[in-house]
Amino acid sequence: MKKILFSLLTLSLIISCESSKNSNLNVTGYVDGLKKGQLFLEKYADSSFQSVDSLKINGDAHFNFEAHIDEPQIMFLRLDDNSGDENQEIIKFFAETGDYDIQTKMKNFSNKVKIKTISNNHLKYEEYNEMIDKFNNKNLDLIAAGLKLDETNENDIKQIDSLTKQYNSLLKRKYLYTVNFAVNNKDLEVAPYVTVAEIYDANVKYLDTIYKTLNRKVKKSLYGKELKDLIELREE
Repeated sequence: MKKILFSLLTLSLIISCESSKNSNLNVTGYVDGLKKGQLFLEKYADSSFQSVDSLKINGDAHFNFEAHIDEPQIMFLRLDDNSGDENQEIIKFFAETGDYDIQTKMKNFSNKVKIKTISNNHLKYEEYNEMIDKFNNKNLDLIAAGLKLDETNENDIKQIDSLTKQYNSLLKRKYLYTVNFAVNNKDLEVAPYVTVAEIYDANVKYLDTIYKTLNRKVKKSLYGKELKDLIELREE
């Protein structure tokens, strides 16, 4: 019996050591205001969200996740605060080997977040999102202005035409910004990711231009392959 217990203990230690050794991603942080709930570290694969690790919160809202990733990829921190709300907020970050410190609040979980890391992919992803937020806010302003107009009113029709032109111009600027961003960051996996995620329906010549500028490593990455597949699908 002692031999069996010793063998099981030894096996457990080996597995624990191997798991720790294989971990190359460390995500720590704190959720201000959270007393009870559950945090999930997730990735998106095979058309669904998959849990990488989870932690039950009961009083102490600090968290620490260790995981292994084969290559840089988007990952998610999801909070289940036991409220029953199906529209739970999710924090999205560009994960790669290294450390991430995520500080946020239970209220406005994804909006009040601050992420500290030296990941070039994530830092560039934040830079990209800051500009895209400006485009999106301007788009919302145009939509709000359009809702106040009457399509049957002759004066309003002129304003609607003007808003439509502004919308098309804004969309073009957003797409061109994304193309330039991807080309200028051709050595990072964030380049094909934002292309596939944000401008998948752009003229295929722009998609092809981006793909051709990527370095060999990025072309072989998860999102590099997705961009290649997208181009081939669009060319059919």
